[in-house]
Amino acid sequence: MNLFGIIGNRIAQGVMAPVIKNMKIAFPERIEGVDAFLSIPEILEQRGAKHPLIVTGPRIAKSEFFSAMIHNMEGEYSVYDKVEPDPKVSQAVEMMEMYEQNHCDSFIAIGGGSNMDAAKAAAAGVARPDKKISELGGLMKVGKKIPLFIAVPTTSGTGSETTVAAVVTDDETGRKYSINDGNLCPDYAVLDPNLTVSLPPALTAQTGMDALTHAVEAYLNKTYHTKDTKELCEDAVQAIFEFLPKAYEDGNDMEAREEMLIASFKAGQAFTVSCVGNVHAIAHTIGGLYHVPHGLANAVVLPYVLYDYGAKVYGPLARLAEITRVKEEGSQKEKAEAFIEEIKKMNERMEIPSNFSQLQEKDFPTMAGWAAKEANPLYPCPKIYGKNDFIRLLKQIRGTI
Repeated sequence: MNLFGIIGNRIAQGVMAPVIKNMKIAFPERIEGVDAFLSIPEILEQRGAKHPLIVTGPRIAKSEFFSAMIHNMEGEYSVYDKVEPDPKVSQAVEMMEMYEQNHCDSFIAIGGGSNMDAAKAAAAGVARPDKKISELGGLMKVGKKIPLFIAVPTTSGTGSETTVAAVVTDDETGRKYSINDGNLCPDYAVLDPNLTVSLPPALTAQTGMDALTHAVEAYLNKTYHTKDTKELCEDAVQAIFEFLPKAYEDGNDMEAREEMLIASFKAGQAFTVSCVGNVHAIAHTIGGLYHVPHGLANAVVLPYVLYDYGAKVYGPLARLAEITRVKEEGSQKEKAEAFIEEIKKMNERMEIPSNFSQLQEKDFPTMAGWAAKEANPLYPCPKIYGKNDFIRLLKQIRGTI
């Protein structure tokens, strides 16, 4: 990006910073521990909710814990169990219609980020029936509180249980975009490690690296930091480096599963205010066009972007290398590069590929346009990327240079 573009973006971020840092966000009440999901009927009763819409996907709908939760429910409820990865706007519309037709009064979203994002988008539509969901994309366009929302993550990575964002995919173009509004933050986050035990190793790895990407990108976006951001990110990164390998190797390690849920939650809190960055901007385009799971896309893209930032991130990455004990001696550059190399090694140990050879160069201009539109001017990344920068990175990620 040329100098004038960079200056313009930095000015815009400076103007947005006090607004974003002073956003009034009521983060969810955290309910955690083994069998925490059994407390949901009590939460509904306390809040006077009598007919929730339960949103999930087909795999979870067939699970034992879902059956147990349904068995434990009292009163009426409706179930939408057709959420797909990378949920489309049309699915959110279907949920809105079910919510209204069945006279529902609350949402329970169970699953990974796709399920929670789809439910949030539907809840945004319920709160703003005067707007199409496509008109709510962007920053602070909902403007009204959504119905009671209980988020129950079954993965440890997306952080959607504590964020103000809902990522959906346009049915016609395949472009992913985000609805960002403080009103989308769930009221409760139920963190039950039992619900993540059945997660296969590959998904454990991908969602865990998603959480790591959230923490690292939020850590680097200093312009939007609040007094808690640095500590939240450092706690999350430290926990992920320690407990993700354990959860990957032994899915029944309850301590590792619970610590990963908490780390994901903290990373979600951090990037809710500080935002993500160019890694996500690229990953969203790969997911939208090639149907690559979001966590996998982030895991592959993260080292490329961190290396590309160069000296701009040596200081903060050196600090992360120290607290994770990856490298405690040496120059900032040596520590930072050791931290990035350890991310690459973690990927390799968890059988995450080092590139995406399936990317097609003919798509790069479109992908770069989408990424630039997402990132600029909102994300206060260490390095501002224009379309040519995104194309350059996409070529590296494809493995062609």
